[in-house]
Amino acid sequence: MAAGNRDSTLLEAEKSKVKQPPLFKVMLLNDDYTPMDFVVAVLQTFFSMTREQATQVMLKVHREGMGVCGVYPRDVAATKVEQVIAFSKQHQHPLQCVMEET
Repeated sequence: MAAGNRDSTLLEAEKSKVKQPPLFKVMLLNDDYTPMDFVVAVLQTFFSMTREQATQVMLKVHREGMGVCGVYPRDVAATKVEQVIAFSKQHQHPLQCVMEET
């Protein structure tokens, strides 16, 4: 074997910035049929809000037509939307829950 000159190549560590995954707002939409107490219960159950926080969001939904329940990564937001819709249907309420990218 020949013990010749080896190229000593120095590799420079490249710092790559990882882009944060997009976040999605989960929102409840107002309707004329779902009782306010049910909306408060949904917010407490699925979004871990206190009764006071849930009441504030419910009133925002009632007055402005929609209210933000939380901001989550795509998978978590989609799961929350599905859970709320399924729970509402199970209790025969037309409450709608949607998500949109922030």
